Amino acid sequence: MRMQRCDWAGPEQIYLDYHDTDWGVPEYDSRALWEKLILDGFQAGLSWITILKKRENFREAFAGFDPNVIATWGEAEVERLLANPGIIRHRGKIEAAITNARIWQEIEKKEGFDRYLWKYVGYEPLQNRFERQSDVPAWTPLSKQISADLKKRGFKFCGPTIVYAFMEAVGMVNDHLTCCPRHQAVAQRPKHDWDAG
Repeated sequence: MRMQRCDWAGPEQIYLDYHDTDWGVPEYDSRALWEKLILDGFQAGLSWITILKKRENFREAFAGFDPNVIATWGEAEVERLLANPGIIRHRGKIEAAITNARIWQEIEKKEGFDRYLWKYVGYEPLQNRFERQSDVPAWTPLSKQISADLKKRGFKFCGPTIVYAFMEAVGMVNDHLTCCPRHQAVAQRPKHDWDAG
């Protein structure tokens, strides 16, 4: 089999770098998981490359995506963000990020946001073996379940398609195509030691 990157990667270097170093690598940090889920929510209706190009602007505008800071925000911060041309200026998504920060705090305090999410896949990545991009689903019954559970808790902008894109990005599922060199590289990463924290 001829090895080549996943079809969606490129042609811009920022996209290639994201594919080669970030996408699909298991993420176990609660704050980083929350950041990615929020950014995937901002992506709704847009392309990921749009978000990727603005990611550093988002990080600066959203206090490094510290949910404990964002949870304290109100209308003044919403207005400040709506005036920031470096991010996606969508009131509903900005307000959702603040709401979602408060939900994150609840989940983090109770069980840890990392454990809350990873328990859905038995605490280790699901290894898919898709050969063609057309085989990769937009959502799955599991992403639908996670979406419903998050919404029940009050989370916003977390539909089944957003959740599945998030699961792929943070390595809860390995959706690199089997012809992609990253598939095996990601699959062979050592297991996370949950007891170590």
